[in-house]
Amino acid sequence: MATTMITTLDRSSRAAARGLSDTSIRNLFIIPTVLFLIVFNIFPLIYSLGYSFTDFRASTNAPATFVGLQNYRDLLNDPYVWSNFAITAKYVIISVAGQLFVGFGVAMLLNRDIPLKGLITTLLLLPMMLSMAVVGLFWKLLYDPSWGVINYALGLGNFEWLADPKMALYAVALTDIWMWSPFVMLLSLAGLSAVPKHLYEAAAIDRAGPFYTFFRITLPLVAPILMIAVIFRTMEAFKTFDLAYILTSQPTAELISIRLYKMAFQEWQTGRSCAMAYIVLIMVLAITNIYVKYLNKVKER
Repeated sequence: MATTMITTLDRSSRAAARGLSDTSIRNLFIIPTVLFLIVFNIFPLIYSLGYSFTDFRASTNAPATFVGLQNYRDLLNDPYVWSNFAITAKYVIISVAGQLFVGFGVAMLLNRDIPLKGLITTLLLLPMMLSMAVVGLFWKLLYDPSWGVINYALGLGNFEWLADPKMALYAVALTDIWMWSPFVMLLSLAGLSAVPKHLYEAAAIDRAGPFYTFFRITLPLVAPILMIAVIFRTMEAFKTFDLAYILTSQPTAELISIRLYKMAFQEWQTGRSCAMAYIVLIMVLAITNIYVKYLNKVKER
């Protein structure tokens, strides 16, 4: 009866008066969405895939010449490109690990009855609501060696964070940690609030210590949520562009997305940049697939 009520059109409605069936109404909602995805997602994806097998340059009127897998071979044999991938991998590890540590740590502190808990949580979520460009410009002022607050607070004098090749990448990663740790915190709070209270009560009766409670109860039950946070943040960190591009121009902080941008819009190697974009896409899909498999194993436990 419930199914009949949900799937049957109300005869007194305007749609019924116009002779629209349930299938027609469903198609009216679904078809525009499918067309939107095809036009703005699938078509450009296929179009750029075709260009990745050519020597096309958007800066000239010369027709594109099919070169097969030559673009992919040149990119995979280019040590400079592999250096960009190594820098990106280092950045992803530092950024995601920092966000996981800070976000989960703050969530543990907030997972208790404290005054103004809602207000504090809302204020902590503000960084992730800001524009990446605004955050980049804001932290660029904080890192400034002349009037930046960070050097003054740490007593570093005129230390140049963004101009130092050894520290530029860490400065960008620190900014990303500040901005996106609230995202991990929010997911962690959701996971911590779902842990059954009777498990902690049973552990307290058995006189279990805080370390045992954390590693035997809290962490195993929250691990699936943390893995989801890691998956999302890894994908986003791998694609980071605007934050690093605004903060510094050091070659040690040239992520693969910045190299892709320069190749496409400064060197105008359109075909080769499309090939690099697909190499990045394949790598992100491979990493995500590994995470998803590990997430399924964690859920089985």
